[in-house]
Amino acid sequence: MIEDCTFGAGVVVYHPDLVNLYRCTIRAYSTIGPFVEIQADVSVGAFCKVCSHAFLCSGVRLGDRVFVGHGVMFVNDRYPIVQQPGGCSRVMLKTVIEDDVSIGSGAVIMPVHISKGAIVGAGAVVVNNVPEYSIVVGNPAKVIRQFSGRTEWQEFVCQREFV
Repeated sequence: MIEDCTFGAGVVVYHPDLVNLYRCTIRAYSTIGPFVEIQADVSVGAFCKVCSHAFLCSGVRLGDRVFVGHGVMFVNDRYPIVQQPGGCSRVMLKTVIEDDVSIGSGAVIMPVHISKGAIVGAGAVVVNNVPEYSIVVGNPAKVIRQFSGRTEWQEFVCQREFV
């Protein structure tokens, strides 16, 4: 189902019959894989890639050139409850992912701020804000490497071997 979404130029949704996208914005040249759900009030930046089985809940903002791996789950409520008639209301929190962030498969992202150039390892559970140009892994995610800036980060990223 694709309902009431705003797409920029060149957006590709693979298998549109296998996604749930509603009232979201996806900017230019981004790609959305199959079995992805993107809820209302989500903004996906330009040149992003959202892989299969990812879930982007309301309140998520992705910057430009963000990679979201397979099965990544975003959470927008630290203390979820079932709404009871006359009871307390649910608190939806925001998640901000800045430009050039990579999030590995199976990561869980709580309502946090992930700064530009950060790399989130596969399976990480991110419960705290992530500093720019750092690598975080584990549960809870912890910084295992901090780059001095974009130049050092880019040298590291470009030296990775792809077989």
